[in-house]
Amino acid sequence: MTDDSPDIAERKMQFLFALRSRGVTDRRVLHAMEKVDRGLFVRGHFAARAYEDMPLPIACGQTISQPSVVGLMTQALKVSNRDKVLEVGCGSGYQAAILSQLARRVYTVDRHKRLVTEATEVFRKLDLTNITAVTSDGSFGLPDQAPFDRILVTAAAEDPPGPLLAQLKIGGIMVLPVGQSDAVQSLIRVTRTEDGFEYDEMLPVRFVPLVEGLGRDSG
Repeated sequence: MTDDSPDIAERKMQFLFALRSRGVTDRRVLHAMEKVDRGLFVRGHFAARAYEDMPLPIACGQTISQPSVVGLMTQALKVSNRDKVLEVGCGSGYQAAILSQLARRVYTVDRHKRLVTEATEVFRKLDLTNITAVTSDGSFGLPDQAPFDRILVTAAAEDPPGPLLAQLKIGGIMVLPVGQSDAVQSLIRVTRTEDGFEYDEMLPVRFVPLVEGLGRDSG
């Protein structure tokens, strides 16, 4: 959304209006989503629909989430500019790019090497130097970089994965979808306290399942 033509300006206005109307009200999140052009993360014949509030298919059988869900998840994470964030499920890289505007450091992992490679190219193009993208089994997190202030999971597990809970700082927040992969899932926020974990259910969502192991292209 860097083009200042009337058509792009109108699309940008509609894009931000759609976010606000669906409950994305945090100014820092809205500013980040205005700044990061979703069109750079959508390839092929779906590129024309990049500014619509809908999920779109990307490579490796994955999807780029609809912008309002990206906004609501980011808003729920309550990221500060001092935070180190782990994202599980890099996908197109769009969510990580949004987080990079808000956090000190973002680590994003994906089981598909192709997605990590393509996302890294876009990060480089946008000069997003505070993102590290890694091909890895995200269900185990990144122990070498733990603990994290914030963790965002963009694939659904039946329960919050134990390794990810363990890598969350005291006072840290994790946002993730939970539920059976073939049913409507719930987006939940997990807060780690001195005494354990607090869980808040937020809204129904639908995400691809969190799968263990590396993708076939990553061997």
